[in-house]
Amino acid sequence: MRQKLLGVILVNLGTPAEPTPTSVRQFLRAFLSDPRVVDIPPWLWKTILNVFILPRRASRVARSYQNIWLQEGSPLRHYTRELADKLEASFRESGAVAGAIESVKVTWAMTYGEPSISQRVDDFKRQGIERIVLCPLYPQFSSTTTGSVYDCLFRYIGGTRNIPDLRCVHNYHDHPAYIEALAHSVEKHWQTHGRKQKLLISFHGLPERYIEQGDPYIDQCKATANLLAEYLQLKTDQWRTGFQSRFGRAKWVEPYADNIINDWVTQGIKTIDVLCPSFATDCLETLEEVGVEYRAMFQQAGGHDLTLIPCLNSSPAHVELITAVVREHF
Repeated sequence: MRQKLLGVILVNLGTPAEPTPTSVRQFLRAFLSDPRVVDIPPWLWKTILNVFILPRRASRVARSYQNIWLQEGSPLRHYTRELADKLEASFRESGAVAGAIESVKVTWAMTYGEPSISQRVDDFKRQGIERIVLCPLYPQFSSTTTGSVYDCLFRYIGGTRNIPDLRCVHNYHDHPAYIEALAHSVEKHWQTHGRKQKLLISFHGLPERYIEQGDPYIDQCKATANLLAEYLQLKTDQWRTGFQSRFGRAKWVEPYADNIINDWVTQGIKTIDVLCPSFATDCLETLEEVGVEYRAMFQQAGGHDLTLIPCLNSSPAHVELITAVVREHF
């Protein structure tokens, strides 16, 4: 049997090309126009978005991006690209990968912005790659994230005659390699920087109505947090799960991460570590929201030190994790 090439596409959410109001506005328009993300009737939401939200938020968000921008560009883009490069090198160094698979090519794409998923699939087809695995870098499934990746795939399939063998990772929220990678990142941080009084495990939030409509995301977040706490042998009073990054006036899933932090301050807690497992790579929500805004809020309320534990980014543990996840879809 003829051996095949396997293509792997790591998919992240997206990022502005530059930390400027114009670029941020373009990104936010694409992101917030997705009905998976905001399910308000389009005729109403389009007016709200273009008249009220984008003019007010673009400049402010651009300033936040400027605070975290790397020499290599956006942190999310940089770490996603670096992870893809290291993953391909890992497959190449490991030799034969599985059965009829001869070699593995790895690239990356964004749900919003470029390079797009369809561009990357077409690139692989031109290289003669007949089987493609998409790995959304969202450990917990949500219709707002991985669901949008499926939408991109369906649109691509609907517009082409020559459809390759496409497979998509659904989630890996309880994968042993994922829990181990998170645990080791926490332990490494503690060894280097010392262990704080409390560990806040903070996930990106979601409107409650999405959960009521069947989105499994919050249950998977709680499962991840419980497995991680069990692995780290944490007592119940040493950690909590919270949800961050609320947007708009809708009721979001509680407890809110910022409320937990304020509660701990009133209890006399002076030091906190924060881990954000739903983010595979550091980005605006981790580096700015937690690392800057939450830290300032904590200190202003009387706390001493709030430390962000980095995401897995392009670490060896992350490479091993994604390798294990992708191998299950050969």
